[in-house]
Amino acid sequence: MSDVIARRGYHGPSNDEAIEAIHNELDALWDDASFVPDMDRMTFATAVIESAANIVQHAEPVAEEPVEIDVEIGVWPARLVARVSAHHAREPFADDMQASMPDSEAESGRGLALIEALVTTVTFERQDGTNTWILTRNT
Repeated sequence: MSDVIARRGYHGPSNDEAIEAIHNELDALWDDASFVPDMDRMTFATAVIESAANIVQHAEPVAEEPVEIDVEIGVWPARLVARVSAHHAREPFADDMQASMPDSEAESGRGLALIEALVTTVTFERQDGTNTWILTRNT
């Protein structure tokens, strides 16, 4: 396997400021990996931000500690990978993990379906009170 070309990340409280910080990390990532086509940048960044926004909006703490968000993004020659984690968070309900589009009048519920449409694979892991979504986009 090839070595990673560029890597960025963010760790902090799960709040609106985290989304802005993740946007900034993605912008810096593209500076380091300028060979990534614009369409791949846009779709992957949208999936990463949507995943992070879902954590900020919906993750419930498992105890007194607040939910923290952690995003690790890497660029390889033919692949983009992001690990988007919610620390100290309850496990999502099974219904929250369904990737189907709601009807046209629904005001929410499109996140996972949108993410899956934008990347090559989405996987979910839960370990030690941390929910992690792994997003991969082949370029």
